[in-house]
Amino acid sequence: MDFNNQERENKYLRAKERVEEIKKFYNSLIFFVVFITFLAALNYYTNGWSYMWFLWAAFGWGIAIIFQALKAFRWNPFLGRDWEERKMKEFMDEDNTNKWN
Repeated sequence: MDFNNQERENKYLRAKERVEEIKKFYNSLIFFVVFITFLAALNYYTNGWSYMWFLWAAFGWGIAIIFQALKAFRWNPFLGRDWEERKMKEFMDEDNTNKWN
């Protein structure tokens, strides 16, 4: 019974951590949109789109936002969906079978 409570608590903590990651991503995305809009307006005010320098900031920061989204939503194109959890389960099962042999 104690094991079930511990497992439930671990699941709760992992879910809470994941929600925090997603929340950070959305906050970053909102700040990105607001700040890039401000830079675009400043760019238009200073030179009227003759050179759109704000796109450099949008491109660089956009790459960081993409990586943050990949981390928050647990998408890994190289290892597939839920790879980490499957591997952990495999190692735990392997450990349990070796423990009794």
